[in-house]
This record gives sequence, C-alpha cells and structure tokens, in this order.
Amino acid sequence: MIVILSQKDLFISLQKIIKECYNIMRNIIFIFLVTSLNLFFAQENKSNIIERKEFTNIENALKEPENVFRLKLDNQKLNINDDVWLQFPNLEYLSLKNDHLNKIPDGIAQLKNLKILDLSGNDFKILPSSFKNLNNLEELYLNNEKNMNLEKTIETLTFLPKLKILHLEGDQLKKLPKNLSKIKNLETLYLNNNDFKEIPKEIENIKDLKYLDFRNNKYTPKNYNQLIDNYGVIIKF
Repeated sequence: MIVILSQKDLFISLQKIIKECYNIMRNIIFIFLVTSLNLFFAQENKSNIIERKEFTNIENALKEPENVFRLKLDNQKLNINDDVWLQFPNLEYLSLKNDHLNKIPDGIAQLKNLKILDLSGNDFKILPSSFKNLNNLEELYLNNEKNMNLEKTIETLTFLPKLKILHLEGDQLKKLPKNLSKIKNLETLYLNNNDFKEIPKEIENIKDLKYLDFRNNKYTPKNYNQLIDNYGVIIKF
C-alpha cells in the first residue's frame, strides 16, 4: 500500500527527522566532551601522584620508572642498554660519576627532561653526537676527565640551548678551545684545580658569563678589581 503525503505532512515529517538527528548529535557531542574531560582529569591526577624519588640502583629504579626523579649510579660497573633510558620519562638528575666509562651511552640523549648530568671521573674521549638532543640540560659536570677531547666535546655542547653551568674541574687544562664562546647561554664556568698560568682570553667572548671559579690554578691575581672590570664577571680565586 502506497501512502501519498501532502506537502504539509511531508514538511512536518522532515522537521521531526531533523529534530531527532539534532538531538542524537547533541547527545553524541555531550558524551564526547564528558569522556574527554574525564580522560584529562584522570591524566592530571596520575601526574599529581608521581613521587619524585632518588635511586642509586638501576634495578630498583626500573620497578617504578615514572617516579624516578634523581638517579645516582656513581662508582658502579654499568652495562645498560640504550632502550632502558626511555623508561625514565621524568628523570631530571643523572649522575654516572667515577664509573670509568670509555663510551657514554647514546641512550641518555633520550632523557627529554634531563636538567643536570654528572659525567665526572670517566674515561671517554668525546660525547656522543646524540647529546645534541638534550634540549633541557642546564648543568653539566665534566670533572677529572683525563682523556677528554675538550674541543670536540664543546662542539656538541654548542647545540644545547639551555646549558648555563659547565664544570671543567681537575681536567689538567692549560688552555681553552676557541669554540667555548659558542655555548650560547653559558653563565657559570668552573675551571678550578687545573693548570692555567693565566686567565684564558677565550672567556672574554662568552657574552652571558657571570661567574668564573678559578681556584687552585697556577695563577695569582695582581689586581682583582681590574680583572672584574676586564672580564665583566665575578671571579673566585
């Protein structure tokens, strides 16, 4: 049986269909918004319950990797795969001091939130080129590095946009490479316990330098105030 609707009835039917479609879409949008908000707040709550912990053992750290804020693996014989570092998304401080590493692990460059890194007392010659990806690194310790090629190491450091503090203590340095001034935002430089016979002229070109630690070198200042005027930094002897 075929029912022929009048133009008026057809218009009314179309109105009902449009109204039903509108109500369905409105409900879908509402459900989507509620679900999105729930996911957002769930993620926020998850972030808020992260415990900022310090670990001194890689095995224990891997039991709760999201809570690892500081990782001190000093004086250890390490054999860590590069992929392991990816498991520490919130790591901000890492110390591999006195581990006598001949090669610094490439995987460290995957620590996107790393701010402080201590590589003192190792046996490497250069830093991995992958270190250019440490965009949030602010402070780097390279103390007591007897085998380090400082010029090539500095080449890598020039790519770090937030590096402000550099430790080059006890490295048996007698001079500085010219490319040191290419570290864009360097503010604090530690050169104590080296073999300098004078203040390196290269520091004059470090535009943002504010503090220089020059203790225990083979140099005795004659006029401290003049040094401050010449170099524009606070120098600690």
